[in-house]
Amino acid sequence: MTVSRRTVLAAGAVAPLAASAGLAQGDGGSNAARFSLGYAPHEGSFASRGGLLEQIAYAADQGFTAWEDNEARSRPVAEQQRMAKALQQRGMAMGVFVASMPKWSQSRPLLGANDGAEREAFLADVRSAIDVAKRLNATRMTVVTGFMDPKVPVEIQTARVIDVMRRAGDIVAPHGIAMVMEPLNTRTNHPGVYMQSIAQGYAVARGANSPGVKILADLYHEQIQSGNLIPVMDACWSEIGYIQFGDNPGRNEPGTGEIHYANIVRWLRQRRYAGVIGMEHGNSVKGRAGEDRLIAAYREIDAQ
Repeated sequence: MTVSRRTVLAAGAVAPLAASAGLAQGDGGSNAARFSLGYAPHEGSFASRGGLLEQIAYAADQGFTAWEDNEARSRPVAEQQRMAKALQQRGMAMGVFVASMPKWSQSRPLLGANDGAEREAFLADVRSAIDVAKRLNATRMTVVTGFMDPKVPVEIQTARVIDVMRRAGDIVAPHGIAMVMEPLNTRTNHPGVYMQSIAQGYAVARGANSPGVKILADLYHEQIQSGNLIPVMDACWSEIGYIQFGDNPGRNEPGTGEIHYANIVRWLRQRRYAGVIGMEHGNSVKGRAGEDRLIAAYREIDAQ
C-alpha cells in the first residue's frame, strides 16, 4: 500500500516475556523500573531518540519489555537481524508483524470470493512469513481476513474464510507460530472489511480449530465497532492470542479518550495475561513532550 498503517499512526498460545521485577539497565538511560505487563512500543513512539535501534534502546531504558513492528516483513533481512539482536540483548520480546498486508486502496483480498486465487496468494504470504518470524523470534503475526465480497452471501464467505484460515494454521502451527486475525472497525477506519469484531473472530477461530489461528484483540477497533470490551474478551478469551491498546477517539495513548484502560489492565492481571500488548496508536502530543506523556500514561495504568 502507499501509506502504511504505522505511518498513519505516527502522524496523529501467548508469547512469554522477559519481564521481571527490577531495573531496565541501559547505557545513559533512565534505569526505570520495568513495566509489569508487556507493553510494546513501535518505531515512531520515541522518534526524537533516533532511528529504530536507538528507539528500541530508549524504550528498554524506560522499562518496556516488548516491541512490535507491523512493517518488519518489508525491512531488509539485515535490518530484521539487527532488530532481533537488539531486542535479544535488551531482554525484550518481539510482538507482531503483518504477515500478509492487504491492498487497502483496492479493498483486497476477497478471501470469501468464488475465485480461490486470492486465498492461494494469502497462503503463499503466510508460508513466506515463517522465515521472517523465525528471524525476529516472533511467535505471533498479524493477518487481516480481507474484505467483503458483495456478490457472495456472507455465510458462504465465512465458510471460505474458516477453510483458508484452517489451511494457514496447518502451515504455521508446526513452527510454534500463531496467526492473529485482526478485526477492524468499519465506522472510522476500514469500511468494507470482512472481520469487524472480536466475536466474529471467535467464530472463525473456533471453526478453524487450530493452535495457529487466534484473534488479535485491538481494543481501539473493538470500542468503535462494538464496545463492551471486558465481557467480550472474557467470552472469547480462549481464542485471543494478542492484544493491542489505543484510546478512542483519536487512537492515541491511554487517557486521551473514553476507554478506561486502568480497568482493562486490572482485568488482564486477573487473567494472568503474560503476553505482549501492542501500543498500536500514536502520541497525542508531538515531539519529546509527547514521548514523556506516553510513558507517563503507561506508568499510570500499570500502577493500578
